[in-house]
Amino acid sequence: MPNGDTLMHAIDPALFRRVMGRFATGVTVVGFVRDGVATGMTVNAFLSVSLDPPLVLVSVRKASGFVKHVKVGSRCGISILSEQQRHLGPHFAGRREREVNARFVDHAGVPLLEGSLAGIVARIVDIHPAGDHLLYIAEVEDLADGPDARPLIFFSGRYKQIHAHDPILGWQAVDG
Repeated sequence: MPNGDTLMHAIDPALFRRVMGRFATGVTVVGFVRDGVATGMTVNAFLSVSLDPPLVLVSVRKASGFVKHVKVGSRCGISILSEQQRHLGPHFAGRREREVNARFVDHAGVPLLEGSLAGIVARIVDIHPAGDHLLYIAEVEDLADGPDARPLIFFSGRYKQIHAHDPILGWQAVDG
């Protein structure tokens, strides 16, 4: 592990991005309403913050259109994507394709993607600046459980598949 002295020099942004990409994350789409229409944004910088009260955090680039529409008090829906929804990641990251069938469903007044592993309805309670991003802290108001499927994973700049079991369901025998 490097000592503190080696971290005093400027960090190369490309190396920083590559190193941070070595941390595997899930993939979410944060749904919100823009000009009366449900839309979303792909986010992999998402995490739970607190159980009491139930809080989550989403990190968003300051340059994102999201910041113009989502303020303290706004509500949004966070859809946790499955492997079967892999095509939705790039779509909501700005690489829109005409053939993508992304269906939002209204859940407690916010848009969630149909068929997601799980959904979270949350109200933004605080926004903190952090470099070129804003950290949105949101209080969870409602939850939706989805189908039993494998999660979509983002690792080293690409979507990946993993073989995972749901710890709630317990260990299951694996063929092969």
